[in-house]
This record gives sequence, structure tokens and C-alpha cells, in this order.
Amino acid sequence: MNHDGSLIRPRAASARVEPRHFRSGRTFFYLRTFLLLIAFTALLLFVGVQTVTPQPWIVLLGAILAVYLLVVGLSPLLTRHTLTGSRLILRQGWYFRAALPLGDAESIGPYDGEAKYGLRLAIGRRTLFVVGSTANLVGFRLKEPRRFPQVLFLKATEVVFDVDDRDAFLAAVEDRVTASEPLPARKIPILPRARR
Repeated sequence: MNHDGSLIRPRAASARVEPRHFRSGRTFFYLRTFLLLIAFTALLLFVGVQTVTPQPWIVLLGAILAVYLLVVGLSPLLTRHTLTGSRLILRQGWYFRAALPLGDAESIGPYDGEAKYGLRLAIGRRTLFVVGSTANLVGFRLKEPRRFPQVLFLKATEVVFDVDDRDAFLAAVEDRVTASEPLPARKIPILPRARR
């Protein structure tokens, strides 16, 4: 019972926030896939025509190069970033995934600095880049440095990534951050008062 004698009623569950997906830039990945395809084709032609290499070895080399092209070249074209109610899940292909809780953010906003393409860590600035295009960049500054296994467990204090619609992304982040602010604490007596 509450202090006024009424029963404690559960608060209505807050509406579940649906995850929103944001595509990242594709320009860099299209170019990289095209250049890898040309380089691998030239290598296979050279090995097949100019050298005396057994056919099973050429087939094995072709299979290895095809898997590499699929993972590094094509998989980034199939992935996107996800914003849930409490965290941001960044993806770049099948080789990078990081879940960043929104509560760990010191700040989230537009990034106007110079970006590096692909998945790179600027060690001097402690900035991790998950970038496919230099348009619509967003900076996610962490309260404390965090290690990322995909870049040899080095620490980063800021993660820079790109989205297709930066304004919509930042509005969605703001909605989630303001909706998840805790309510002011209030003492609710649950146990009966001790008898003396």
C-alpha cells in the first residue's frame, strides 16, 4: 500500500521502441570490389597462362580469392547500422560489429573532420573510422576509451561512421536518449512500519 492507503499499481509499460536501420555509404565499397575483382582476375590469368602451375592449385587460389572478395568486397554492401532503444549497433560487412550503448556516449553529433575510408583506427587521435563515404558523417564520443577486437584490441574514444540520412539518424538518437531518461526517484514504502 502507498502512504495514502491506496494499492501500488504497476506503471503502464512504456511503448517498445522499434529498431531503426540506417544504410551506410557504398561508394568506397563499390570501388574496392571492382578493383579487387580486376586484380584477382589479372593474378589468376597470370598464374594460369604464364606459369607452370597445376590446375588444382589454380582452382584453390581462385576459391580463396573468391571467398576474400565475398567477405571484404561484397559483404559491406549487404549490411547496415541499427539503432535500438538503448544502443547503436554498427556493422561493416561480416568482419565488423560493435554494439555501443547510448548511455556510454559523451556526445553524438555531426563529424566535420577528415575521415579515413573503411575500417581504420587513427591511433594518435584514438578515433575508430567505420566509413564507406565521407558524406553524412556522425561522431560517437565515448565517456571512457573502449577496446575493439577488430582493430587488434586497440582503444578508441570516438567512433566515426556514416549514414544515408544524418538528420533523421540524429533525430532518432535524440528521441531515444530523451525517452530513456530516468524518472526522479521517489521513496515508496513497501513493508509495513515496524511496531515498537
